[in-house]
Amino acid sequence: MTGPYRERLSVPLRWWAQGVMFIATVFIAVFLWVPGVLAWTIIGTIVLLFALAMQSYGSAAIEVRDGWLYAGKAKIQTTYLGSAQSLTAEEAWQIAGPKADARAYLLLRPYLRRAVKVELNDPADRTPYWLLASRHPDALAAALAAEIISD
Repeated sequence: MTGPYRERLSVPLRWWAQGVMFIATVFIAVFLWVPGVLAWTIIGTIVLLFALAMQSYGSAAIEVRDGWLYAGKAKIQTTYLGSAQSLTAEEAWQIAGPKADARAYLLLRPYLRRAVKVELNDPADRTPYWLLASRHPDALAAALAAEIISD
C-alpha cells in the first residue's frame, strides 16, 4: 500500500459485548435495591460512562500523510524516520516487554498483538523508536517506507 494510510485503533466488538453484559448485571442488582428514579439515573450514568470510555480509548489513530506520521496524540515528520519494520506478535511482545527501551514512544492496545517498530533518525530527539500497535502492520510499514522514500 502506498500513499496515505489511516487506521483507527477502535476497541473490538467483544469489549462492547462484555461491557453490556456487565451493565446488565449491575442493572439487575441496582433495580433490586434502589428506588425507581434513582436506579434509572445510576444505570444511565453507568451506560454513558462506559460508552465514553470505550469511545475515548478506541479513538487513537495512526495516520501517514503529507510527510507526517501521526500516532495517537504524537506526530513527527517522516524526514526524521528511519526504517519501519512490521513485527509478529512475539516480536512486538519482546520489544514492548523484555527488550523495551524506556525512552521509546509506545502506542499499544492489549487487543492488538502485532505492531510496527519505526526507528527515528533525529539527533535532537532522544526517542530511539516508536512502537505502534496495528491491525495491518504490513500495510503501515509499506506506507511509511513509501513516504520515507518520497522525502
